Amino acid sequence: MNGNQNLLAEQRRAFILDEVRRRGGVRVNELTRRLNVSDMTVRRDLDALARRGVVEKVHGGAVPVAEARTHGPGPGREPGPDAKEEIARVASAMVAPGSAVAFSGGTTAYAVARRLLGLAGLTVVTNSVRIADAFHSAPAPEPGGGARPGAATVVLTGGVRTPSDALVGPVADRAIGALRFDVLFLGVHGVSAEAGLSTPNLAEAETNRRLIRSARRVVVVADHTKWGRVGLGSFARLEEVDTLVTDAGVPKEVRAAMAEHLPGLVVADREAGAREAVGAGRGRRGGA
Repeated sequence: MNGNQNLLAEQRRAFILDEVRRRGGVRVNELTRRLNVSDMTVRRDLDALARRGVVEKVHGGAVPVAEARTHGPGPGREPGPDAKEEIARVASAMVAPGSAVAFSGGTTAYAVARRLLGLAGLTVVTNSVRIADAFHSAPAPEPGGGARPGAATVVLTGGVRTPSDALVGPVADRAIGALRFDVLFLGVHGVSAEAGLSTPNLAEAETNRRLIRSARRVVVVADHTKWGRVGLGSFARLEEVDTLVTDAGVPKEVRAAMAEHLPGLVVADREAGAREAVGAGRGRRGGA
């Protein structure tokens, strides 16, 4: 990762933490090479993460702490089992039959996609292998009462597959750049007022930028555990998002602070019997 000498400390530490969790441990000498920083800088980053209780330092590197869940100032509890489904319920209602809809990778974007499997006439663009497979496999009613697979027209971008089954890189970027779609449902690793939307994967960050540029409306779907996280690559400011849909686990003070940056913030809360909307939620290009 040449040229990363000037990465913000929090971005470096987010990358290190993600590598620890994904691979089960990291070594100092490997991190100095990948981040292109000094041995002392990496050790300071590991010290900072260890003080937070999210990694355990060992000889020559660090390993996960079993009880550690996230980093950053975001809320400390995991989302309930229905949080992503609540977000998906609200977000899926934003799609009309016959729309061109794009999905990034991620479990919350996948939950939205599953709720749209039966909607008529969709054209789906995605860099998620899992989402493309869901639409290809979905049965749809035929006029005669039978069923056929693949109700939607599905465009899978191609590209290099990440561990989360997203396709990224130049092939994906070129395919996305040639397309235009009505709405994009974007899953994210982290959301913060300072860093905006971010991911630990730099290639994925660039592919997400291309998705945003090609979308008439951008809807970010992120549960409350994503608030306050900062990944290595920031790919959009909050002001570039049309609507962010989250769950009721986001504290009210965080909602108020983020609403200053977001055109539209929607909190999915079934218990309240309604959606709580903050901001106009209008399209960046004047669309609804």
